[in-house]
Amino acid sequence: MARTTTSASLPWIWLTMLLALCLQVMPLADGWQIWRPDWLGLMLIYWCMKAPERVGVFHGFVLGILLDLIEGVPLGQNALLLSLLAFLCALVYPRFRAYSLLQQAVLILVLLGTVQLVEQWLRTLLGPFSIHLSFLLPSVIGAILWPWLTTLFRAFRRRTAKG
Repeated sequence: MARTTTSASLPWIWLTMLLALCLQVMPLADGWQIWRPDWLGLMLIYWCMKAPERVGVFHGFVLGILLDLIEGVPLGQNALLLSLLAFLCALVYPRFRAYSLLQQAVLILVLLGTVQLVEQWLRTLLGPFSIHLSFLLPSVIGAILWPWLTTLFRAFRRRTAKG
């Protein structure tokens, strides 16, 4: 199976991932935390789908370790989750490319929702934590943002290819 080549350079990929990391840890007012999309997860999915030969489980692991260190959670928790997300992206990559933007958004909801469920399970193992369905809001918001994010990056790629 031939994979499409992308003109995205590794520094550009890491820059966008680090920007997503900054958006992920940016402080928000109380009550607004649950409305924050999983920026890092979205960016990791984007690059795993657009440049699978350059971005994979290793990138998810490194970004997860950085997120663990910044958030002060048990070391390896986010690394495991983002590595799992990158692995799931590698599994669905061949089908993902053939889907419309709406179908991709539904798949993004499933991918991010699965990772959120695993995160909740880990939190219950590591200590007392109440579970309610609001933990799935970042997945829903990420699925809603997916067509916009993809269109934005596609337009940016076309603009840089012309110039």
